[in-house]
Amino acid sequence: EEEEEAESFADMMKHGLTELDVGITKFVSSHQGFSGILKERYSDFVVHEIGKDGQISHLDDLSVPVDEEDPSEDVFTVLTAEEKQRLEELQLFKNKETSVAIEVIEDTKEKRTVIHQAIKSLFPGLETKTEDREGKKYIVAYHAAGKKALANPRKHSWPKSRGSYCHFVLYKENKDTMDAINVLSKYLRVKPNIFSYMGTKDKRAITVQEIAVLKITAQRLAHLNKCLMNFKLGNFSYQKNPLKLGELQGNHFTVVLRNITGTDDQVQQAMNSLKEIGFINYYGMQRFGTTAVPTYQVGRAILQNSWTEVMDLILKPRSGAEKGYLVKCREEWAKTKDPAAALRKLPVKRCVEGQLLRGLSKYGMKNIVSAFGIIPRNNRLMYIHSYQSYVWNNMVSKRIEEYGLKPVPGDLVLKGATATYIDEEDVNNYSIHDVVMPLPGFDVIYPKHKISEAYREMLKADNLDIDNMRHKIRDYSLSGAYRKIIIRPQNVSWEVVAYDDPKIPLFNTDVDNLEGKPPPVFASEGKYRALKMDFSLPPSTYATMAIREVLKMDTSIKNQTQLNTTWLR
Repeated sequence: EEEEEAESFADMMKHGLTELDVGITKFVSSHQGFSGILKERYSDFVVHEIGKDGQISHLDDLSVPVDEEDPSEDVFTVLTAEEKQRLEELQLFKNKETSVAIEVIEDTKEKRTVIHQAIKSLFPGLETKTEDREGKKYIVAYHAAGKKALANPRKHSWPKSRGSYCHFVLYKENKDTMDAINVLSKYLRVKPNIFSYMGTKDKRAITVQEIAVLKITAQRLAHLNKCLMNFKLGNFSYQKNPLKLGELQGNHFTVVLRNITGTDDQVQQAMNSLKEIGFINYYGMQRFGTTAVPTYQVGRAILQNSWTEVMDLILKPRSGAEKGYLVKCREEWAKTKDPAAALRKLPVKRCVEGQLLRGLSKYGMKNIVSAFGIIPRNNRLMYIHSYQSYVWNNMVSKRIEEYGLKPVPGDLVLKGATATYIDEEDVNNYSIHDVVMPLPGFDVIYPKHKISEAYREMLKADNLDIDNMRHKIRDYSLSGAYRKIIIRPQNVSWEVVAYDDPKIPLFNTDVDNLEGKPPPVFASEGKYRALKMDFSLPPSTYATMAIREVLKMDTSIKNQTQLNTTWLR
């Protein structure tokens, strides 16, 4: 079955983007490329966040900080499934009941305390009281104060002395950060916005990062380890503050490229080049989406103020890798242009398509701007940023094509956060690693050489005016930013290992180490060779672009799929 699925996936990917489509065309290194398979198994790609203190995040401690204030472990088991169901319906106002009564069997004061604690800690917003009815004791749960209480879980039982945020390390496999948080919030029955983090991490990988959550105890979080697949939570601590996006120093990557063809000499040369020169800091393929409608096209339409096109691009049928129900939803849309009818084809309404259709049925087809506004702000801005990235990639390729790998007069460098030009006389004080190029916007300057005109031309071809990047909808105004054109990874190390079984893991994860699993032992001879590498990168740089420079090979799913049609495992 797996083979079949992989085959059809390979077919679907024929419509995906290639690197050329998004301006990724140049290499900085001179070595000869070789082939290898990237992300054959998602466990071959491991990301550890580097925190603001420069420490690499590891999951290495599952213990719960001891806290006198915590209720006993019994709160997780004292209620039956049926009682939990009734309480949840009460908590979420799912039925007309105003209270739920739970009979206390084997009545003792301790038992009653545990039930009170269980209801209050597992169902925030509910109050409890004990009642006698016909000689039996009942604990009655009811709403503390109408609907308001749910949004703001009672501040009960959160000790003053304890920091309001529980920080923990999240280890996840094959899920992106937002999905992971949605799963956690579902299990904890809280809104996802009480979680904060410093950066989102790849889906097709094993990743380890720090998360903070408001007023949920480490005890409750640790309990999730029992019921969740593909996640582990640990390294708990209470702190005063949440985390902020972008506060990280970067990420550390451990990557295995399987079945490589390069000689030891080629590998040596390639890795030395990565260490000494680095790689072109392109935005990687994942920035541009996986279907036949790239995200930058949607972004371009938003910037052009072409809202009908925005709607069509997001909703129209397309070839490419997609779930069946999305395909049906798109067909319905193409046929009827009826948002409500298309919406009925979607079991999950959380996706962008679902949100846009909901907006359209609410605001009508004449008001696409408001309909689009229903999509969470970060997702909307992702489209515009994707267009900026598309321009940046293309411009950097042009810059390297035109002037090579040395700074030239008219290039930009940063002094603090301000960009300044390199002059004729100080060109020797800089290296290519100092040079930045702008993402287009109203608050940046452009290089003083040919490339400046190239920016203007590229935007003009898309009916955009580089001198007017303010949008009449403030959210969609682009201020722009600067980005280094070449990045040198830190802490680069590598080894070539031999192996016989393509399914065997070639290194231990944090979870393997927690379970006391011995690290793999390599044969000196084997059917296949793999290149295992480690390196650190600053935030918002793409490991796939570093790897591309080593292999000298297209990293798009489309190309990788042709190499290896079973990476879906």
